Amino acid sequence: MSTTVTDEQIRALAATAKPYSLALLQWGPERTMDGADAIELEHQRRMVSLRAEGVIAILCPVASDTVAGIAIMTVPAEEAAEIMAGDPCVRTAMMRCEVHPCHGFPGDALPV
Repeated sequence: MSTTVTDEQIRALAATAKPYSLALLQWGPERTMDGADAIELEHQRRMVSLRAEGVIAILCPVASDTVAGIAIMTVPAEEAAEIMAGDPCVRTAMMRCEVHPCHGFPGDALPV
């Protein structure tokens, strides 16, 4: 690390933190069930729609045999859990979802 960060900078950044929810999607036991491709397409359509509506701020599919993806959601954890419980892949046990409250810093973004 070559960047020096002062205590004041840390406090100033911490003061801007906002609550978000982290949805962690993991592959479930029915990942390869009959009709899985169509169900996953509906999952993708729903996640992109939630992103377009601003419910998901950051959407990151993961290339893994265990983790399917993560989403940073702009709603409280309880609401995020309800939303994710309605996901086609979660409902069919193709995926499991854990939702955790977290904090983030407005303006953070993935590099282009």
